[in-house]
Amino acid sequence: MLNVPSQSFPAPSSQQRVASGGRSKVPLKQGRSLMDWIRLTKSGKDLTGLKGRLIEVTEEELKKHNKKDDCWICIRGFVYNVSPYMEYHPGGEDELMRAAGSDGTDLFDQVHRWVNYESMLKECLVGRMAVKSAVPKGMLPKSQPTNPLAKESPVSPSYDWFQTDSLVTIVIYTKQKDINLDSVIVDYQDDSFRAETIIKDYSYLIYIGLSHEIQEDFSVQVVENVGKIEIVLKKTENTSWTCLGHPLENHNLLIPKKDTGLYYRKCQLISKEDVTHDTKLFCLMLPPSTHLQVPIGQHVYLKLTITGTEIVKPYTPVSNSLLSEFKEPVLPNNKYIYFLIKIYPAGLFTPELDHLQIGDFVSVSSPEGNFKISQFQELEDLFLLAAGTGFTPMVKILNYALTNIPTLRKVKLMFFNKTEDDIIWRSQLEKLAFKDKRFDIEFVLSAPTSEWNGKQGHISPALLSEFLKRSLDKSKVLICICGPMPFTEQGIRLLHDLNFSKDEIHSFTT
Repeated sequence: MLNVPSQSFPAPSSQQRVASGGRSKVPLKQGRSLMDWIRLTKSGKDLTGLKGRLIEVTEEELKKHNKKDDCWICIRGFVYNVSPYMEYHPGGEDELMRAAGSDGTDLFDQVHRWVNYESMLKECLVGRMAVKSAVPKGMLPKSQPTNPLAKESPVSPSYDWFQTDSLVTIVIYTKQKDINLDSVIVDYQDDSFRAETIIKDYSYLIYIGLSHEIQEDFSVQVVENVGKIEIVLKKTENTSWTCLGHPLENHNLLIPKKDTGLYYRKCQLISKEDVTHDTKLFCLMLPPSTHLQVPIGQHVYLKLTITGTEIVKPYTPVSNSLLSEFKEPVLPNNKYIYFLIKIYPAGLFTPELDHLQIGDFVSVSSPEGNFKISQFQELEDLFLLAAGTGFTPMVKILNYALTNIPTLRKVKLMFFNKTEDDIIWRSQLEKLAFKDKRFDIEFVLSAPTSEWNGKQGHISPALLSEFLKRSLDKSKVLICICGPMPFTEQGIRLLHDLNFSKDEIHSFTT
């Protein structure tokens, strides 16, 4: 699902992986990094071949430009000459050529819809696609055949609002029973109120330019058994509103989640602390005018502007500790988001992140991901395979499993690293294993010192067959795997060889 537009985020050896699906990257030539591309776009060189002109492009014209040295691609109605970008594309020339001379929007969305292509390719903009002529008057367009296999969308929600002298309450009727506080994301920015409700693979949006000002803080409540969401806003002035406001883009619409753009809000860096020699725990605070809880197994995107270009990178939030979540968090309204991030000195994004001062801001997107909490239902054995910072999605999964799955008999984590110094939260993991007898941890090192007495090597049939022993012959099992792409791909192959089904395996990969 996700792919990374630079060898620097993550670097080829990075283990920060976030969602299922994937592709292989190709080695880039010297001088073809993301930073080199940014320099080229700022050099003043004509990258379109049109000497600064923008043109209207017909379908016929677009089809002509389908070769590596003359490759035009349309994304969301805009046409780009991507020939200069070929050698800089981490996915290789062949992947770009799949959309040569055509509309590549669907392909782009499948691969990396979160990439800010407008910023990355702005100097390659050829122009807009020509609008097709309308159907002649008196003629009806041909009806489109329906796809009997297409998924039915959920029943569209509705909303209403009412007020008192000091409050405005917006009520969303989702008509679903599995709605919780994770399902709704609320933002108030620049007099615009935005409430996005995630219903299965769809997004229902309330997006309004409010008619009056409100205070920054508001409350969000969910009545789960009827799927009702109540958002209570505080008026700045005790006056009667004649209307809620004016509708903004996609207001009151239920649309597929994949068709919604990423929405960001600025979060403040509150703290950062060393965890290992190259990994740090960052704490970001959501603005008071945001309600956002990242569901277990999902990720967000962090966005920074580096030398004038917006750079985006995916990360999976973690808990601030493995041990603290056995009690309810004391922080108000989950206003803090934590990230374990490995700093790559030769990278582009992570050094910039590391150089931020306490109090600086980072843009954080709404959550994405396809991990479903329903995979935990009646689960008896949970096996986690993690390499390096592929450990990050396992943190919340581990905490949730041990506190919320009554049928759980056993949780085992096999944690692969190079050296002992690379092991994230080793002491916490060992304390957790001591505290909860259902949990077991095994460390595997690929480059240990001579003093290391534990397991050694890489992921292998021998290691896995010994590790993946069910508590009962037919116990319900889930195996989660996350790490660098070669690790994950090899792991999935080995798991299939060991006769685990697709339904029993969830991979977090790019």
